[in-house]
Amino acid sequence: MSPKEHIKRRKNLISMMGDRSIAILPSASTKIRNRDVEHSFRQDSDFLYLTGFDEPEAVLVLIPERKNGEFVLFCRERDPKMELWHGKRFGLEGACEIVGADDAFPIGDMDEILPGLLEGHEKVYYTMGKDAAFDSQLVSWVNKIRDQKCSNCHVPSEFIALDFYLHEMRLFKSKSEIVLMRKAAKISSIAHHKAMQVCKAGKFEYHLEAEIVYEFNKKGSETAYPCIVGSGENGCILHYTENDQELSNGDLVLIDAGVEIEGYASDISRTFPVSGKFSDAQKELYQIVLDAQYAGIEKTKIGHHWNEPHEAVIEVITNGLVKLGLLKGCVKKLIKDGDYKRFYMHRTGHWLGLDVHDVGDYKIDREWREIEVGMVMTVEPGLYVNNDDDIPEKYRNIGIRIEDDILVTKAGNDVLSKDAVKTIADIEKMMASK
Repeated sequence: MSPKEHIKRRKNLISMMGDRSIAILPSASTKIRNRDVEHSFRQDSDFLYLTGFDEPEAVLVLIPERKNGEFVLFCRERDPKMELWHGKRFGLEGACEIVGADDAFPIGDMDEILPGLLEGHEKVYYTMGKDAAFDSQLVSWVNKIRDQKCSNCHVPSEFIALDFYLHEMRLFKSKSEIVLMRKAAKISSIAHHKAMQVCKAGKFEYHLEAEIVYEFNKKGSETAYPCIVGSGENGCILHYTENDQELSNGDLVLIDAGVEIEGYASDISRTFPVSGKFSDAQKELYQIVLDAQYAGIEKTKIGHHWNEPHEAVIEVITNGLVKLGLLKGCVKKLIKDGDYKRFYMHRTGHWLGLDVHDVGDYKIDREWREIEVGMVMTVEPGLYVNNDDDIPEKYRNIGIRIEDDILVTKAGNDVLSKDAVKTIADIEKMMASK
């Protein structure tokens, strides 16, 4: 992502803040995995969005109309000994020259400097409740100003959630963001195809996961979330991640996997037969889900509200289940009573971006918001048929989900993940090409 993009974002946010205001945003922290081993560091998405700075122990401060520059960054200094063990740091010089900070200070000096930056401002844009330790620090800085008891000292009087403005900004994707998300979808599509091609009975779910992760890593990227590889009855577990069962002919495999590039995620689900050929019963259920997804994607356009894709999906799925005899009764009443939830219990989609389940309100003033140009969302209907006695045996233990990433455009929409095959004929052809 170009530094110019981050500059533009900061300027947009500053323009919303108004006079005598200050915004404060801490970076993510490192997390211990076990003993002295850390998890791979992932920067806070809001912090990444505004800075592109990918180090822990940092704090962003934005101060509209500050004489010495509006963007202040607290970060770690260069330290040859620590860098020998853990890699190079930007340091204060890099924070200014590379990241574009107007001023950079050592993170260790924050307690001395930040109270002075806070003093004289009425509004503090900061989201309380995400980081209890930092919340306490901020309160201590405000109290430090208050304790000075001087006539010229002005204590901030209003705290405003920073994410109220920031998350609305993040909801609308720029051209640069779309380029990254399109690339992520392309890489993910290739990885799903690889999994289809190596799939066969006798292998284990983790073999398919390994193929996907290898493809991601080979492209210099990483998984956006833990891969779901569920075969047979495991495909009916929505967030199944054990991925340790043997693959058997006659079963379907449901894979939900996406890559992350510069923080931007793809989120794709595909379902296919271990044997390479769908049974007649699997075809019946699969086609219902695919038709439902087509109906949902058709509603993912300007002029529709957020819930319309879900409503379209529910109607197709309920009609299909009635035709197969898995539901009985009037379609409208079955929908009203929520009877379809026995087989389809989740929502049809979510926002997508720097977070897999990205930020942004789904309702405004308690009403579903209108779909607008620049939004990116998933459309992911599914069917999950368990092993209950009243279910015909041919449909039991079948889990199906088909998920794509949709960009809303002026012309309609753009399926970013369209390269991943999903019709019955195309999947069988892909699997035959192994």
